[in-house]
Amino acid sequence: MTLEGRVALVTGASRGIGRALAVALAREGAHVVALARGQGALEFLYDEIVGFGGQATIVPLDVTEFDNLDRLGACIHERWKKLDILVGNAGLLGPVTPLPHVDPPQWSRLFDVNVTANWRLIRAMDVLLRSSDAGRAVFVTSGAAHRIKPYWGPYAVTKAALNALGRTYAAETQNTSQVKVMLANPGPLRTQMRAAAMPGEDPMTLRTPEELAPKLVALCRPDWTETGKLYDFPTDSIIDFA
Repeated sequence: MTLEGRVALVTGASRGIGRALAVALAREGAHVVALARGQGALEFLYDEIVGFGGQATIVPLDVTEFDNLDRLGACIHERWKKLDILVGNAGLLGPVTPLPHVDPPQWSRLFDVNVTANWRLIRAMDVLLRSSDAGRAVFVTSGAAHRIKPYWGPYAVTKAALNALGRTYAAETQNTSQVKVMLANPGPLRTQMRAAAMPGEDPMTLRTPEELAPKLVALCRPDWTETGKLYDFPTDSIIDFA
């Protein structure tokens, strides 16, 4: 158990990538703080983790409840005095439509979930990550951030912004702490979001979140040394941003 005694916060933990990663982190010995909107799905996750002897705390919360993210940071500080691992995974696909057709409330909601929530997490958890002997932050991005396609503008713009956010945080922590920050591109996976985006695609041709999870766990380990870079799952490689 390489993560024994470490505390990990995972957003979007009730399904897909977040759920698979929460289970994988718990199997490695981390106490997982699992955050998602759906309490029922979180309870199933909790039962699974506890069932194999792992540790978890579930937090039914929408990531856009920003003040509650601050309160969560205070609760983590009160209980553990640190946060070893932060995984910003919660995300929305948003409308796949021409930019002029996007409703302003849809645009705002997409930015709130995909970008602002991650900034608020950084803001709330920074001191806790710096209090760890090896703080690790991983933000789940997308190839859409740099492979421009018509009608994918809202999603692509938010993921490009997330890349800039993560890279900036990496630069700010690089010489002043033990924190390492990575972006991770999962590529096409067998998830509900992918099914919504590509309804005609055969999901059985895609890799699963459970295949990705061990790769993300590696980014969270104390011996991980890279920061401010992209882990690309389709090529299983670390990529420098241009």
